[in-house]
Amino acid sequence: MLLRLIFVLLVALNIAVGAWLWLGREDGYVPAPSDPGVPRLALLAERPAPAASAPPPAAAPHAAGSAPAVASVAAVGVAGSAPAPATTTAVLPVAAASLAPAPAPAGPLQTHRYACVAIGPFENAQALHAARARLAPHAAKLRSRQERSVQSRGWWVFLPAASRAQAQGLAARLEAAHVGDHFLVGGGDQPNAVSLGLFKDPANARKRRDEVAAAGFAAQMVERTEPVTEYWLDVATEPPQGESVLKRLRAEGMGSHSTSCF
Repeated sequence: MLLRLIFVLLVALNIAVGAWLWLGREDGYVPAPSDPGVPRLALLAERPAPAASAPPPAAAPHAAGSAPAVASVAAVGVAGSAPAPATTTAVLPVAAASLAPAPAPAGPLQTHRYACVAIGPFENAQALHAARARLAPHAAKLRSRQERSVQSRGWWVFLPAASRAQAQGLAARLEAAHVGDHFLVGGGDQPNAVSLGLFKDPANARKRRDEVAAAGFAAQMVERTEPVTEYWLDVATEPPQGESVLKRLRAEGMGSHSTSCF
């Protein structure tokens, strides 16, 4: 009886094992614990399938009888070899803004071309303001400015002296030589000189010097200068009006010359 019971249990166990093998139960895969932050190893079969690329063009069909056989052999070979997934190279689009040509301007650039002249010098600021008021309606732009310069006051002919007594002696000798038009200087850079005249024209100054030198005196001739303030008016006009403005300036006797525009 006991042997019969054991036999029945073994048969039942074999049937259970066979059913389990026949039905095929898949056990859940439990990954082995690992340290945090360490990536888990994955089998090649577990990797996600790569993006499908465009299928290659179909080859020209062979003879009707051999085509199915060749296709089936090729399919078996591909499935058995399990090649690595093909990689596709994506071509990055070039930025359109870097290759696009610069837009053409809507129209020709409008540039102002002025004719610029400097008018002056004026004697004072009042004369400058009066000229500016007259030319304002005829000019595109006006600019007032001042400049410091050295102006000639004439040519001075004189006899230098080291002292006042020597200057008085020279004056007495001039009287004896009948050389008139002289006087003693009382100040300036030559306080003891004997002045023989101040001339606007350098030719007249040279003539006076030579006459006194012919009488036996060592006369000298120097230019007298002083710093002055000059007042100028810069005028910018457009080409159609430039000629009329210049004619107006010449008619009023104003000095002018070309200058850089502003």
